[in-house]
Amino acid sequence: MLTAAFVTRLLQLLLGLFLFGIASSLMIRAGIGIAPWDVLSQGISLRSGWSFGLITNLVGVVVLLMWLPLRQKPGLGTVLNVLLIGPSAQLGLSILPPMSSLLWQVLVFIAGLLLLAIATGLYIGANFGPGPRDGLMTGLHARSGWAIWKVRTLIEATALAVGWWLGGNVGIGTLAFALLIGPLCGVTLPLFDRRAGAIVTAR
Repeated sequence: MLTAAFVTRLLQLLLGLFLFGIASSLMIRAGIGIAPWDVLSQGISLRSGWSFGLITNLVGVVVLLMWLPLRQKPGLGTVLNVLLIGPSAQLGLSILPPMSSLLWQVLVFIAGLLLLAIATGLYIGANFGPGPRDGLMTGLHARSGWAIWKVRTLIEATALAVGWWLGGNVGIGTLAFALLIGPLCGVTLPLFDRRAGAIVTAR
């Protein structure tokens, strides 16, 4: 039987994943640089002619397959992450026009970055398992013994470099994302954490 707590967590997960895709589309339309994994998806999309949303899904599937030798176990949130972020990002791209003035580019990017931090807090806080990229990071950390920050830097730098080579948009927004997303998620994660006894107020 589904409990009210489970349904609440599931709705939080779905909302977080939907908003994550919308946030990505906002930063893409801002046109001043995007997150490393989005640079990769955008670069592949430009080269293949396939939609950004579809490529986002396919990249998620490939990353999830990389869990197998690492003996990571996906959760419901992991699977839904792979399935839902791409379509929501594509929906946002179909609605939002590219920004043409620097002021609007900056404002839309900031809105996307803040929304992405909220979305991350929502879907991770629902506690249905990590996203495929986060699971890859923790799996490599466990198998290699490298520090988390080293593993994350290696993974994201690789995604960024390949995406840039393929034509993905790297700019000041990419640097802003790298510097600010951690602190912002440090605020949103405790706010939406559904685990028993979790801190639910921002520090």
